[in-house]
Amino acid sequence: MIAGFSITSLLLILLAGIGAGFVGYAVGASSLVSYPALLAFGIPPVLANASNTVGVVGTGIGGVMGARKELKGQAVRSITYVVIGAFGGVAGAFLLLKLDPSVFEFAAPVLILLSSLIIAINPRGRMQAKQAAADATAQLKHIEATEAAKRATTPTAPHRPPEQLVQPMSQDSWWVWLGVAAVAIYSGYFGAGAGTLALAVLDAAKIGPFHKINALKTLIGTGANISASVVFIIQGAVDWPAAIMLCIGCFIGGYIAPSITRKIPANIMRAAAVIAGIILTIDLGLKTY
Repeated sequence: MIAGFSITSLLLILLAGIGAGFVGYAVGASSLVSYPALLAFGIPPVLANASNTVGVVGTGIGGVMGARKELKGQAVRSITYVVIGAFGGVAGAFLLLKLDPSVFEFAAPVLILLSSLIIAINPRGRMQAKQAAADATAQLKHIEATEAAKRATTPTAPHRPPEQLVQPMSQDSWWVWLGVAAVAIYSGYFGAGAGTLALAVLDAAKIGPFHKINALKTLIGTGANISASVVFIIQGAVDWPAAIMLCIGCFIGGYIAPSITRKIPANIMRAAAVIAGIILTIDLGLKTY
């Protein structure tokens, strides 16, 4: 036994973390897997949520490490989003700790159901479809330009389709910043589905192509989770054995997810996350209401 956990229990939390990191990368909903897992081991809801926040930091770190290419040239926006995420994470963490625990227990089923519905609506799927259409258009233009170059009498350098860039921050609408801040606060308070919420905000604002805003949403969540974790640690609200094993698992899951998700239909992963969220909503709802 280690701090009340058997070796088997810790290994199961590690496996849950790998699954959470995988789902977090796929649909932006690590907590829909990791939070229920901590509850299943008898950790009280508020303590489980705080420990979960520490654990899913691993998902963000793994995702950022894998998205260096997408984040290239976005230093200012990246730093800005991390800072907003950090402040929002602190605010959300204090809300979790200062409000009466019954408030969180009452709100948790609603928040989980909201996250599940957002995943079911699938803003990411629409973004991928738009990205595929944009890529096809760019490829067609590239082929046409190449053929034109071959017909030209003077040799010219091969034409390459222009890289799709993230728009300057000066062009962002005012509500984008409110949306990013709200997502950051939500990440610190609860966090399930926060990645999907961030994707929806950035897509609605037409910040940039899917693969770039996906990397940016990871930064928001990472900043929020790290700062919220600091608050929880200072307040002594973390179950360390569970949080450490979960964090290791989330890092592994987030790191290996890209190569695996390319081979698995997105609808299958999304459906699994939605079903898990609905089951948890019903379970918590019956206990709370």
